Amino acid sequence: MRVLLVEDDLRVSAGLASALRRRGHDVVQAVTAAEAVEADPVDLVLLDMNLPDRDGLEVCRRIRQHDEGVAIIAVTARAEEHDRVAGLRAGADDYVVKPFSMVELQARIEAVMRRTARTVRPATTLQAGALRIDVDARRVRMGDREVGLSRKEFDLLVALARQAGTVVPRDRLQLEVWQTTWATRHNLDVHVAALRGKLDDPGLVETVRGVGYRLRVI
Repeated sequence: MRVLLVEDDLRVSAGLASALRRRGHDVVQAVTAAEAVEADPVDLVLLDMNLPDRDGLEVCRRIRQHDEGVAIIAVTARAEEHDRVAGLRAGADDYVVKPFSMVELQARIEAVMRRTARTVRPATTLQAGALRIDVDARRVRMGDREVGLSRKEFDLLVALARQAGTVVPRDRLQLEVWQTTWATRHNLDVHVAALRGKLDDPGLVETVRGVGYRLRVI
């Protein structure tokens, strides 16, 4: 999916763009309203409402006039109800208040894209440092070495890689890999241990005690 990220804080923009790219999105960055309005067509706009050269509400209206079907999520520190209402009335499909987690933002992106009926194909290649996963071919490489995984180990790795750098709760992993939250704690732990051994990098999959696991971003 092609995403236009409109954010004038370069540090915030860099971090958010990196997180979106790790999730398979093609990200175009803009720091001003002028750049945002002149950008090529995209599937989704993440729009900061506090821009240096023009109010975000006006930018939202302009983008909506140019493309009625594009999904727009306002991303801002303006948390008052009247601000949220104004953003939605200006054409935003959703409104996310800073600070927020990538888990929340990704969930909102998925919900908005479902509502706007744009087709979003999941990324077929996932990468975190030397780790590269071809989802369609079900092949994994660590650098120049191909890694052979069982079906469940592969599914577990993909579930972690789709949210690399973010803690994935145990229940969610069990649901995605085993289609149930009733899988035993031992079962998940055994598969994580096997995965660490085969990747030959024990620290790549980190344990977050009492919560779940996280794929380390190098």
